[in-house]
Amino acid sequence: MSASYKIALAADLLGVSDDTVRRWVDQGVLPVTDASPAEIPGEALARHAIALAKSAEDATGVRSSARNRFTGLVTNVVMDTVAAQVEIQAGPHRVVSLMTAEAVRELGLEVGSLAVAVVKATTVIVETPR
Repeated sequence: MSASYKIALAADLLGVSDDTVRRWVDQGVLPVTDASPAEIPGEALARHAIALAKSAEDATGVRSSARNRFTGLVTNVVMDTVAAQVEIQAGPHRVVSLMTAEAVRELGLEVGSLAVAVVKATTVIVETPR
């Protein structure tokens, strides 16, 4: 039996509101199972998550070989004369980047700016629930 997800959990996984998922169900964008309350089949949810990520990539107009891209809004910038810390909220993900203050100025990064965090790392830490 394949996985399925209640509307609230599906919304959390996609980084949208419950109402948005319900609207997608009503519009036929996402199917539901016969379960009560309604659930979204895992395979359909995965396909939709990929489509949402692809549309976010297309919106940036930037091509890259990196696959770990998080499009979001700048939520905080802490800058001194040399270095800066920039926080981006990309759906449920908070990404923090340390960069030069010059880079922040050149990119025009400020709270509310659209930005894409590109993550290329050799180490990935995996945690499990408590």
